[in-house]
Amino acid sequence: MASPDKKAFLLRIDPGVWAEIERLAQSELRSVNGQIEYLLRDALERRGIRPAARKKPRGA
Repeated sequence: MASPDKKAFLLRIDPGVWAEIERLAQSELRSVNGQIEYLLRDALERRGIRPAARKKPRGA
C-alpha cells in the first residue's frame, strides 16, 4: 500500500524497459519503485526542475 504522502498510479511500460529498470535497481540496491522515482527526479533536475520538498510526517 502506498504511503499517505505518495501518489499511486498505474504505469504501463515496455517489458524491455522494465527489465532494464529492474536490473539497474538491483545493481543500485533500490526497489524498482525507488529506482523509477530516482530516475524521474534525475530527469527533472537535468531540466532545471526541482520538485517541492516533501513534508516529513509528524513524529519522524
